[in-house]
Amino acid sequence: MAEERIAPIIVKKIKKNGGGHHGGAWKIAYADFVTAMMAFFLLMWLLGSTSKAQKEGIAEYFQTPLHMVLMGPSVGQSDSALKNTGGKDVTKKQGQVKPVEGEPGKLKTVKIEDVKEALKQAEKVKLEALKAKIEAAIEENPTLKQFKSQLKLDITSEGLRVQIVDEQNRPMFENAKAELQPYAKLILREIGKTLNGVDNKISLSGHTDATAYANGEQGYSNWELSADRANASRRELIAGGMDETKLIRVVGMGSAIMMDKENPFNPINRRISLIVMNKETEEELLKDNEQVSVTEHDQSQVEALQKKPDKAAP
Repeated sequence: MAEERIAPIIVKKIKKNGGGHHGGAWKIAYADFVTAMMAFFLLMWLLGSTSKAQKEGIAEYFQTPLHMVLMGPSVGQSDSALKNTGGKDVTKKQGQVKPVEGEPGKLKTVKIEDVKEALKQAEKVKLEALKAKIEAAIEENPTLKQFKSQLKLDITSEGLRVQIVDEQNRPMFENAKAELQPYAKLILREIGKTLNGVDNKISLSGHTDATAYANGEQGYSNWELSADRANASRRELIAGGMDETKLIRVVGMGSAIMMDKENPFNPINRRISLIVMNKETEEELLKDNEQVSVTEHDQSQVEALQKKPDKAAP
């Protein structure tokens, strides 16, 4: 009888995870979910409570963060959420900041150009008021009123211009001379009284027509005559009470600038032009004079050095 073979008995044990859903892995997933939801609601709250300018500032920061750190927020974003921290406020380079009307605590940027334009408009109003004052003085004074046709007042790019012009039968000056007629002296003195009401500087110029002297431009000419007439007018303005320090320029223009270009011999071309200059014109004129003064000083220094003997020469 053959020996029976007994197969080995294999016991397979199945290991079961106890607790199943009682493990800790789900807690991590839940914490991530809660954090994400909190971040989402925080983002929604920020978007709802920020202004358009602040949103643009945030967007600009994420687009060009280095530019924002070095240069600060863009112009016009004075209420940006990204504030400049420490040091000089770079946003003030482009203008000033002032409160927004009707919104206390909120600021807006005011450009320097807007401030200058506002000052220019205010000055124009002041010159318009001076023009009205002079016109009223002409109307109220019976003596001046009869010469109203010879007085021309207008506002130009340089300021308030007052021109006293000749008429065919009523010239301001003696023929070919710088001697004022009595009525012209009266007009200038009355104008001089009113000019102290403004702080603006004054430019004075004399003009002639195209009638030339017999000896031409080589001797005493319309250039000298117009300059002498401008100075004669200056003396009468001061005699009328005008502060002499208000004058910044007295020139003779000869017949270079015609009032009636079609008829260069028209008496209206013979005139005295007085300009109450606005600040822009005044500053440009003073700047030009300073540059000329510096140039003349430099030239004198060069000439002095040229005349100085060379000590190194034998």
